[in-house]
Amino acid sequence: MLGIRKLGPRRALTPVTDERIPTHIWLEAKVRELSDKGIGVYVTRKGERMSGLALVKISNLEGKCRLLTQQRNLDGVLEWISALKEDVAEEKEADSYISRATARDPDLWVVEVEDREMTNPFTK
Repeated sequence: MLGIRKLGPRRALTPVTDERIPTHIWLEAKVRELSDKGIGVYVTRKGERMSGLALVKISNLEGKCRLLTQQRNLDGVLEWISALKEDVAEEKEADSYISRATARDPDLWVVEVEDREMTNPFTK
């Protein structure tokens, strides 16, 4: 995305580039794609529309889940990592983490996915 930034009192113009897709767009597109495939997916909390990060809780529907969060690598690319110490945890533990995380970061999005295999649908 190309924009214009105004600088100083003389209002010099310089181009601004930002190749990131706004969170609400890629997230809504993925939710629609998963829903169309018959996968249970729910946005349980909306965060900052343009740049909010996402937490993804993937439930096996038997009380266990994976909780993934986004983190930028050294090249600035978003990657998915486990938000908890264990890769698979009790849903209550994940819910507790989500409550603490959203209290700290009001820009955070929370998405819940139902998948017995607990695969991350955002990496496909």
